[in-house]
Amino acid sequence: MHTAAAIGSLVGAAGVIAWRVRETKRPVTARSILIPPLGMSTGLSMFLVPAARVPWSYAVAAFIAGVLVFAQPLIRTSRLSIEAGAIMLRRSKAFLWVLLGLVAVRFALRSYVEQYVSTLQTGGLFFLLAFGSIVTWRATMYRSYQTLRAKLPPKS
Repeated sequence: MHTAAAIGSLVGAAGVIAWRVRETKRPVTARSILIPPLGMSTGLSMFLVPAARVPWSYAVAAFIAGVLVFAQPLIRTSRLSIEAGAIMLRRSKAFLWVLLGLVAVRFALRSYVEQYVSTLQTGGLFFLLAFGSIVTWRATMYRSYQTLRAKLPPKS
């Protein structure tokens, strides 16, 4: 199961990189900002399985680490701008390195965390960490989007 989790993490990272490159080529919409965390929220159903449940204190700590630590590099490397009358996500050269760094930290932490909880619980904790970072990143991006949208001329 450990190998499958590692492969899943790498596939997920590759997917985020591909998505991020594609996202910078077309205008950003409120929907494109809000749908990913909403879709990801369905993953919380994993905690319906007793073997995946973790103590509340672990869950809260993982979520807060995502919000306070892991979201910050994503926020700093994501800038929206108005280009040709549309709101676009500006590509950041640092984003790829930030994402790869976060993946590396996650792999390093996984070995440590698995000494204390099961592989399923580790997956749950890392899901909460990622969810906290994605929700924070996307909420910040949405606020920026709303600010820029107010500056756009009305569509006729």
